[in-house]
Amino acid sequence: MTKMRIDVLTLFPEMFAPMEQSMMKRAIEKEKITFDTIDFRDFAFHKHNRVDDYVFGGGAGLLLKVEPIDRALKDLEQRTPETKKRVILLDPAGKKFSQSDAEELAKEEHLVFICGHYEGYDERIRTLVTDEYSIGDFVLTGGELGAMVMIDATVRLIPDVLGNYESAIGDSHSMGLLEHPQYTRPREYEGMEVPEVLFSGNHAKIATWQKKESLRRTYQRRPDLLESYSLDKEEEKLLKEIMQEESMNQK
Repeated sequence: MTKMRIDVLTLFPEMFAPMEQSMMKRAIEKEKITFDTIDFRDFAFHKHNRVDDYVFGGGAGLLLKVEPIDRALKDLEQRTPETKKRVILLDPAGKKFSQSDAEELAKEEHLVFICGHYEGYDERIRTLVTDEYSIGDFVLTGGELGAMVMIDATVRLIPDVLGNYESAIGDSHSMGLLEHPQYTRPREYEGMEVPEVLFSGNHAKIATWQKKESLRRTYQRRPDLLESYSLDKEEEKLLKEIMQEESMNQK
């Protein structure tokens, strides 16, 4: 895979300081990605660089104007004509972002995020994008935090970005289930003990325990995930055991 390029159109480039830390910093240093912010206020027609205006037909708040976004995207295209771009609009009405979306975006060559503010967008901005995403059923002041969440979730899936790629594919949601409980030293702490099976040295038993506890955690905390998860025969058996155990515990 060639180096991924990520550009973010925003009114607040300074908000993206965290993108120069931790995993993102390593990804940049390893030359797996390039990351840049674009202040689209620089592309406003207005003499005071105004990028918002009142709503035609009346309504509360101000809308983000189409011209600065369009001009910023055209400028980016002129500077990077060789890349195929996914242009992503952060919007509460967009598709809810998921792990599978992160896995898809991690394969792309060039991601462009548009972070809005104010009451919303001039509808014509939507004709300029390839995707619209939301990170949840709530409203934020702007799209910056949502963009950072999506970027973090995506970049960590690029091969060699994390020290151990297996840790990424084994994460909660990557396999369709929540991750099983994990432990480290000490073996016992204030009466809380690590499950004995993890010291058995029997890798088959440990794998079965991990699978069962992954199913148990999903059943307890996110049963909705099981509706779209295809259980194999062993998992069906384990889930039945879990349901019986949970039923007994409730009596």
